[in-house]
Amino acid sequence: MNTKELVCLAARLADEKKAENIRVIDLQGKSSLCDFVLIVTATSKPHLDAVEEEISKKLKEKGVYKLNRDGRESPFWRVSDYGGFLAHIMVAQAREFYGLDELFTFGKTIDFTQPVKKATTKKTVAKKATKKTTAKKTVKKATTKKTAVKKTTVKKPAAKKQSPKKTTKKK
Repeated sequence: MNTKELVCLAARLADEKKAENIRVIDLQGKSSLCDFVLIVTATSKPHLDAVEEEISKKLKEKGVYKLNRDGRESPFWRVSDYGGFLAHIMVAQAREFYGLDELFTFGKTIDFTQPVKKATTKKTVAKKATKKTTAKKTVKKATTKKTAVKKTTVKKPAAKKQSPKKTTKKK
């Protein structure tokens, strides 16, 4: 899975745990910190714990682990760093106070409920073109008759040999 698919999965998991005001913000090319930010509101500390645990558990099943985590016992805010995205799980008071939504206004909010479309890369296009070309070549080989080709060798003209000059004596 690519990073966009992972952050959208994390957002859907938070939604299944009844988190509120879920936002996925695309920061690709605009931030050196990460490509995406997930901001989620939990209603209480136990809810915050449950949302964080659900995201962590399901991403581990996909082979994706947290690189770092902050706010271990905070009843207000947890941040999990998954490399390509940061997951901020906060209670409403902390979200309002710290204003992360306003901090990331330069990013684009994406709809995490829609399936992520795979971007067509140059490699993908090149692979498809190669497959088509290979198929055409295979068909041509099957229909083309082989004709015997007679090999001819071309002789290079021999270099002129210079004979030694005869010296004549003067009488």
